[in-house]
Amino acid sequence: MSKFPKNFLLGAATAAHQVEGNNTNSDCWAQEQMPHSTYKERSGIACDHYNRYAEDIKLMKNAGLNAYRFSIEWARIQPEEGVFDDNVIDHYRNVIQTCHENGLEPVVTLFHFSSPIWIIRKGGWEADTIVEDFEKYVTYVIKSLGSELTYVCTINEANMGLQVAAISRHYMKMMQQAAEAATSGQDDGKIQMGLNLEAMMENMKFQADENEAIFGTSQPHCFNLGGSEHSDMLTMQCHQAAKKVIKSMYPNIQVGLTLSLHDFQPVDGGEALAKAEWEEEFTHYVPFIQDDDFLGVQNYTRTLVGPDEDLGVPENAERTQMGYEYYPQGLENVIRAVAKDFKGNLIVTENGIASADDSRRMNFIQTATDGVVHCIEDGIPVKGYFYWSLLDNFEWQMGYQMQFGLVSVNRDTMERSPKESLGYLGSLLSM
Repeated sequence: MSKFPKNFLLGAATAAHQVEGNNTNSDCWAQEQMPHSTYKERSGIACDHYNRYAEDIKLMKNAGLNAYRFSIEWARIQPEEGVFDDNVIDHYRNVIQTCHENGLEPVVTLFHFSSPIWIIRKGGWEADTIVEDFEKYVTYVIKSLGSELTYVCTINEANMGLQVAAISRHYMKMMQQAAEAATSGQDDGKIQMGLNLEAMMENMKFQADENEAIFGTSQPHCFNLGGSEHSDMLTMQCHQAAKKVIKSMYPNIQVGLTLSLHDFQPVDGGEALAKAEWEEEFTHYVPFIQDDDFLGVQNYTRTLVGPDEDLGVPENAERTQMGYEYYPQGLENVIRAVAKDFKGNLIVTENGIASADDSRRMNFIQTATDGVVHCIEDGIPVKGYFYWSLLDNFEWQMGYQMQFGLVSVNRDTMERSPKESLGYLGSLLSM
């Protein structure tokens, strides 16, 4: 008997730039190549998933999973403005068909952090033109692939811009106040993405000319570098425009976006600040997503909140490789908090840990999915759970040292080695 209800989606997730390799037309690739790059290493061929996707999909099938969440890379689809690559769209069609052939439901994300370089040269995610450009990209993809899809996430972690901007301001303040004691804001899990914040601040003075040469501006507005309230609203407009396009062509496709969400826990008078942080991270998006078919919930840890600031990871608490507190209970808390305001279906589109100890990963999965079941039993419509990530992949500015994967990848040979956690996750459908 399955741990979950009938038709529950249970799978793993990836993002194109982090696994495919050679994403040479993207802003992230360009950032990696800079002499004063904030990336600890370059992505290179990543996990060569662009060529090895069939092998990776077969691993998920053999483990008993029934769904795969992956992203389509805009920079591959549209390497130049007005130019669409039919060979690339054929590739993604093959990925989707391979999922179907192996009994996996493909859950496609249309944008997962990396943008075409030409988009950034036009002003990136601060330019009003981003809405029309994204709409054209989505139109091409859905016209080509929509007949094969049931679930589409428009934008991954649509609130990432405000989160990166906030943690960057916080880190700059720390640097100014006590340079000798400054530590990366990454350590507390305030930003659920691999950022090398110390290098970002140290290299700022060197990067203006390098950015100018690549992007035509000293301050490129890339999605993963933080954004303003204006770009936040443009992101919502992009989502709504994409949803309109998708529904006009394929009304039965289930459409939503995903948000990076923390389990904010007030401590010693921190209720007001915790409420304000939840408002910025989630509540203010509700009017823009309330009619969506689902919301993708993404959580990795909790945040303790005092009256004046976030308090960081408790002393002696277990930490993951990312520096996050090991706290799988956070997922259930976040689902319950989200369900108070968003009444549609929920899908856990990311949840996981970076750890070299696979037994801790399995324990994390067990506790997190137990929390999902508790929510379902209380009537909250959670329709799926995707562990992050399928593979030990390229964790953005942190490089290849973070082991999130259910499958390890030999960096020299690209050989895949499934971990026990992969089979454990799949077994939850037949418990």
